[in-house]
Amino acid sequence: MNRILLVEDNPDLAYGLRNNLEIEGYEVEVAADGRRGLERAAESPPALIILDLMLPGLDGFRVLRGLREGGHAMPVLVLTARGREADKVRALKLGADDYVTKPFGLLELLARVEALLRRSRARTAECERFGEIEVDRATRAVTRRGEPVELAPKEYELLIALLDRDGAVASRLELMRDVWGYSDAVVTRTIDTHVAELRRKLGENPVRPAHILTVRKVGYRLRR
Repeated sequence: MNRILLVEDNPDLAYGLRNNLEIEGYEVEVAADGRRGLERAAESPPALIILDLMLPGLDGFRVLRGLREGGHAMPVLVLTARGREADKVRALKLGADDYVTKPFGLLELLARVEALLRRSRARTAECERFGEIEVDRATRAVTRRGEPVELAPKEYELLIALLDRDGAVASRLELMRDVWGYSDAVVTRTIDTHVAELRRKLGENPVRPAHILTVRKVGYRLRR
């Protein structure tokens, strides 16, 4: 279930929006001021944020800036009574993905929410990031700090096998099956050698790797 964070200080509007979003199948959390909204987005990142601009404590512009400077890439739909072009341009430049002015049509708002979530899912499926590394599955391209990383086919497949487990441990036997297909030529040492080479190419500290972690006597896991 997609979780939406609604940052809105008008309790009546927040109540109505929450009810309608929940009817559509979304899980909704409400934050009544900008500071609380920014805190909740950082503590438990939602799939999407609906953000008012005129908020107590921390206005929506500052919330937007804080989100993007903090590295949070979830889509943000600004929902506000401020309809001036200058406000819209400012919000979009700060990282808003869509901008809807009050009063608004509920059906249109729900359609925009679904469109943003659909685009976000498509991006996530094709492109993944951990630390300084970005993996584009559509092109099998891997970059570090924007620079290409040349991986051998088995190194790339090993990286994908670890990514697909989303932080869970992959045993050496599972990696043999996923990457080498139980080839007779594959032994545990082959997997360890490929992991060491993958770490080197991704710029990992060989003594204390930040992302591809060894789980003693079991296998490996990838920490994002």
